[in-house]
Amino acid sequence: MQRAVERSAPPPHEGPPAEATAEDVLAELFLTQRLGLVRLAFLLVGDQETAEDVVQDAFAALHRRWGSLTDHDRVLPYLRASVVNGCRMVHRRRSIMGRITGDRQTPFWSAEAATLLGETRREVFKAVRGLPRRQREAVVLRYYLDLSEAEIAETMGISRGTVKSTVFRALKALTVELEGNR
Repeated sequence: MQRAVERSAPPPHEGPPAEATAEDVLAELFLTQRLGLVRLAFLLVGDQETAEDVVQDAFAALHRRWGSLTDHDRVLPYLRASVVNGCRMVHRRRSIMGRITGDRQTPFWSAEAATLLGETRREVFKAVRGLPRRQREAVVLRYYLDLSEAEIAETMGISRGTVKSTVFRALKALTVELEGNR
């Protein structure tokens, strides 16, 4: 009789999963998504240090708002949108400082970055950096993060039709720019 009871009782490790705390979920998100988000920010702002700051700020904001978020399945789109918005703020600040000081910041190329990117990739990066902000964001989200039009529209806060036309115009401008460099 005891054997029947032992067989019917689930082993200790098969019980219902313990509910993860906010810190556990955020730590896992940070470990799995940080690098991709830093790369996204780097492509939008042009330097590693600022990109890392933008992503750190996005995670800090997510942590502060965690209790008020109703749909935890929407956290990754929230983080992406937060990073894109953070990059927009960086560009605004740079633009204001450029008007005040007359100095335009451009991305610098360290020896490490030059080695990592390679000549062709640097040309593409410079061409993408030369696009207007909205076109640059749409291209990076579409071709770097491989997001769908609906996800890009949600991240950027625009319609799907606007995403299509923006990406089309960006690709046309990139083609002209990159073919002109040959």
